[in-house]
Amino acid sequence: MTQPERQALAETLSPFNIEAIRRDFPILNQEVNGHPLAYLDNAASSQKPVQVIEAVSDYYRYDNANVHRGVHRLSQRATDAYEAARNKVRAFVNASSDKEIIFVRGATEAINLVAQSFVRPQLHPGDEVLISHIEHHANIVPWQMVCDQTGASLKVIPMTESGELDLSGLDDLLTERTKILAIGHVSNALGTINPVKDIIAKAHTKSIPVLVDGAQAVPHLKVDVQDLACDFYVFSGHKMFAPTGIGALYGKQALLEVMPPWQGGGDMILSVSFEHTQYNTLPYKFEAGTPHIAGAIGLGAAIDYMQGVGIDNLAAYEHSLLESATAKLEAIDGVRIIGTAKQKASVLSFMIEDVHPHDIGTIFDQLGVAIRAGHHCAQPVMQFYGIPATARASFAFYNTEQEVDALVNAIKKTQELFA
Repeated sequence: MTQPERQALAETLSPFNIEAIRRDFPILNQEVNGHPLAYLDNAASSQKPVQVIEAVSDYYRYDNANVHRGVHRLSQRATDAYEAARNKVRAFVNASSDKEIIFVRGATEAINLVAQSFVRPQLHPGDEVLISHIEHHANIVPWQMVCDQTGASLKVIPMTESGELDLSGLDDLLTERTKILAIGHVSNALGTINPVKDIIAKAHTKSIPVLVDGAQAVPHLKVDVQDLACDFYVFSGHKMFAPTGIGALYGKQALLEVMPPWQGGGDMILSVSFEHTQYNTLPYKFEAGTPHIAGAIGLGAAIDYMQGVGIDNLAAYEHSLLESATAKLEAIDGVRIIGTAKQKASVLSFMIEDVHPHDIGTIFDQLGVAIRAGHHCAQPVMQFYGIPATARASFAFYNTEQEVDALVNAIKKTQELFA
């Protein structure tokens, strides 16, 4: 998107115009089981505006070719679009160089890359990896794997009943044995916004590198990796209105330079012989094989769209929806909200007395309300609360107050059915 196009979009959407925004998301204009769709499953995956859909379509329609390897015009156009998307990601998170942005399939692959390429070579028996109790499985299992592979130990920052981290013992958990701290910016199960900047600063006083899982943060918050001073930051495109199968790893250049490649193959090399392979420079050293070119272009288009709306604008609007929904659910007898942190993004997990969350999700679907029901890839959180699962409504800037009311109505209908 050019600067004039971005300015035109900003003028169209400013002041915050929910009707104009919803017109850009054609999937929202449909009925499910005879009811208007209320899509409240954004923490799992967000919908895509026509600007993203068209950017992907235009690549396949006009520019479909491999990148970096061709001298013909289509390859040059594809390469230009792909690298322009990298530059948009760099600016979006305020990295200092395009070399610090690695395209990956998503946050999960990025965490595994750091775990295997950066952390595993440093780990020995007796060393430790530190995570928190409220992490997504993608920020638990890769660290368990490297600990199993090396004899290191996994340590966990505890949580409180409100769904916040108990940081009272953090100093004792950060020791000379800690080789990395991996922490989520926003909890996908509870919506808790962690004070990652303060946590990073404390870890750095002991020279401990920090990875931040930003999959749930980038759709809702302005992220500045230089201000946070994190060593790694990861996120997925599909949660921020971009295609599935694309995401990004930010890493400090000095760290990425010394890390060995994550995978081997084409495009991550400068020269290959049977005796020796010379690896490519950053960022290509970590991008083996043909990348998800269309996905990267779509991610760039999603960033353009979000910036056209304004990150502060969408964050404020989403917060108003969260506050409204929270107040309305608190007023319903028999409903328990799980996760009541003071600082939250637009996630609302709840229980209905005597109704299993999977039944809640099924009944809601009959009423056209799409939510998530389950453990949300955060089983340790469910175990902490002594529950098998929750129902989770999660909001994006294209949701409306009417959809909050549809959520409330679905809760009351469910209670009536189970009365």
